[in-house]
Amino acid sequence: MKQPSIGPKPYEKLGQQLKQYRQSNQESLAEVSGAVEVDEHILERFEAGIDRPDEEILNLLINHFQLKENTANQLWDLAGYGSSFPDDAIIIEEAMAAAKQLIMVLATDNRALYSDGVSIDCNKTGIQMTFTQTIGQNKVIQLSKLGMSYEQAEEVIKALGIALTYAKFSHNKLLLPPDKKV
Repeated sequence: MKQPSIGPKPYEKLGQQLKQYRQSNQESLAEVSGAVEVDEHILERFEAGIDRPDEEILNLLINHFQLKENTANQLWDLAGYGSSFPDDAIIIEEAMAAAKQLIMVLATDNRALYSDGVSIDCNKTGIQMTFTQTIGQNKVIQLSKLGMSYEQAEEVIKALGIALTYAKFSHNKLLLPPDKKV
């Protein structure tokens, strides 16, 4: 027997697609909600087709599931945000036109990403660290890349040593003397 509908589901097709991507990645609601920093209950409402994610959250979901452009465009359409996924080049051109003297466009994201892996590549000018996280069953995603000079890397090592020493004694908080900045 079919369950009665709880209410209108204007984004049912979008929700079904989001749920399918999550399940094909073998991820729980909690894992995906944590990755895109949205409440699990809200993600559940997206998947049920009751609500739609705002443009920023939909972008995060598309990036999290590492969807190709045509699939991203399909989700963008199902969400009712127009005919295609926004192209970064178009966004930058519009920002440049509005600002007239745009030097650089940087997207800021203050979320803390926690990694469980890192690879380090070295060349004559410095090092590059690629931080990764394992999700689902043996699927590894890249969280961030960070490059620095050898001199800066040495300073980071010193700062980490200080931070770890103090963290061992404070347990929950990193308490550094005012003259020691990390």
